[in-house]
Amino acid sequence: MSASTAPSANHGPTAGQGLGERLHTRLVSRGGPADGLDAELVAEMARREAPLLGPVELGRVVDEVVARASGLGQLQPLLIDPDVTEVMVSGPDRVWVERQGQLCRVEMDIDGPTIEHLIEKIVGPLGLHVDRASPMVDARLPDGSRVNAIVPPLAVDGPCLTIRRFSRRPLPLERFCAPAVIRLLRWAVRARLNLLVSGATSSGKTTLLNALSAEIPLGERIITVEDAAELALPQEHVVRLEARPANADGTGSVTVRDLVRNALRMRPDRIVVGEVRDAAALDMLQAMNTGHEGSLSTCHANSPVDALRRVETMVLMGEVALPLAAVREQVVSALDLVIQVARGIHGARRIVEVAEVCGPAEVRRLTRGDVLEPHPHLLSRTPSVPPFEEVTA
Repeated sequence: MSASTAPSANHGPTAGQGLGERLHTRLVSRGGPADGLDAELVAEMARREAPLLGPVELGRVVDEVVARASGLGQLQPLLIDPDVTEVMVSGPDRVWVERQGQLCRVEMDIDGPTIEHLIEKIVGPLGLHVDRASPMVDARLPDGSRVNAIVPPLAVDGPCLTIRRFSRRPLPLERFCAPAVIRLLRWAVRARLNLLVSGATSSGKTTLLNALSAEIPLGERIITVEDAAELALPQEHVVRLEARPANADGTGSVTVRDLVRNALRMRPDRIVVGEVRDAAALDMLQAMNTGHEGSLSTCHANSPVDALRRVETMVLMGEVALPLAAVREQVVSALDLVIQVARGIHGARRIVEVAEVCGPAEVRRLTRGDVLEPHPHLLSRTPSVPPFEEVTA
């Protein structure tokens, strides 16, 4: 375990207390390198400054100085740990991580000003700012990781920072379901069915969307639209679009809805919307209903039926001049399958249900867990792909 994440014993001051900060300040004042700091140089300086340091305390000081200089301070060791998928700073001295699907607390001394400094270090280069007047921000790190920060007065117990790490190794469909369900989903993508992935927060919706989108044939032009770019598709002909929040003056925002409308003018074969949260749902449905079959998206919902109702609600949030019956007709004609994903008690993300959209708030279950229902009759949206029952006969 890294010294930075090891539990700290609170037995009073130690020889290394405050040493890391002093050494970092000295290196910065000398114009030392911001990246790639030599750990041996730091260790030598620490031994000269505090010759009585033991090896464990020396390692902790070196880790602290290198992390301060080369990345996000004390959080850097967590962000380079391949087993950590999410880092959550819930306030001073309250740090949690998700490691291999399980939440666990990390003992770390980190005060409010340090958290605020880290937040500014993340969002500042992106042209964003967080303060009491603008106390919330969503951002994306250069490696694709998603960041959310919220500070007082909205965060009552101190500044909070959440970093969802970007995985450079996209998970395949095999990690979500059994071979029978995989055959169904691969057929659905090739048959250009419109798919909606549904699930709760951190259930694996975006990861599953990435796995499904990776099954799109290589020759097709794919436009992805996301609030914060996370999808990493293996195909060559992919155009990634990312929404932009308003600047400090409250202007310059570009919404997911704006980008979906623009994507329609870019000659897409497929449109993949990372998540529909608002009135952009109407534009997505209209795209699916006007010759852009095979589109994919996600939404927050606890079941396929709930997902359909949520899409209806989001369309109506856009203050469209459409009666509920017309909105429901749009939903039913646009969406073909809803894929429900959930996170198990041990942290594994699995597909728990695949359902066919049959009517307003009405679905037909095609799978039960990893078991495919007998002889599902599903039609393709393209003549080049036969019905599912013929493929599996």
